[in-house]
Amino acid sequence: QLQLIESGGGLVQARGSLRLSCAASGRTFSMFVVGWFRRAPGKDREFVASISPSGESTYSADSETGRFTISRDNAKNTVYLQMNLLKPEDTAVYYCAAGYISTTGINTYSYWGRGTQVTISS
Repeated sequence: QLQLIESGGGLVQARGSLRLSCAASGRTFSMFVVGWFRRAPGKDREFVASISPSGESTYSADSETGRFTISRDNAKNTVYLQMNLLKPEDTAVYYCAAGYISTTGINTYSYWGRGTQVTISS
């Protein structure tokens, strides 16, 4: 089993920044693809970003603006999501997930954290 714990959420004003962390334990973290997802109120869970096991390859749903950046430190068993220029519509519960295939699909990730709340005020 792989346990994932998110942290770093909170309440920030629009145009502010947050860095979320996803700490892993229980298995060899460096073998997993890790993704960030979010669920806004009244909406389905959606893909935010993913990173390959080595960290060399990343993909972000927001790649055009570059507001969100995913990174990882396998020595610390931690993946990060740096979020800049936040908007009220970024308000959601943010989840990290781990799997074996680098995709945007929710069902391809085997392990999930419980999420961390991010609230952006206007």
